[in-house]
Amino acid sequence: MGLPPNVLSQRCASRRYLALVASKWSLLVINALDDGPARNGFLMRKVEGISQKMLTQTLRDLETTGIVKREDHGTVPPHVTYELTPLGKSLRLEVHSLVTWVESHMPALRGADPNQS
Repeated sequence: MGLPPNVLSQRCASRRYLALVASKWSLLVINALDDGPARNGFLMRKVEGISQKMLTQTLRDLETTGIVKREDHGTVPPHVTYELTPLGKSLRLEVHSLVTWVESHMPALRGADPNQS
């Protein structure tokens, strides 16, 4: 039996998953999928500033790790939707807490930032 996961250990695979789920784009896409299944175009509009390439890569990574489910409806033109899996929904609760914390602490964060004028 192996050692328990430890993100502080550079040899532990959990560090790779932490990097994936804690990336800016992953957090924003997970947050955007909170309302249920969404198409690519909706996600592009909802997550302002994300490029198509980055959105595609982020969705693939989240799908590979079982956080997002991709459903191709097999129509012409293509109709593909993305939604959070049960695992992704459990992560969404944590993402929501982080987003809420950042938004509610904006004045303190901005006040401490020497790059803000």
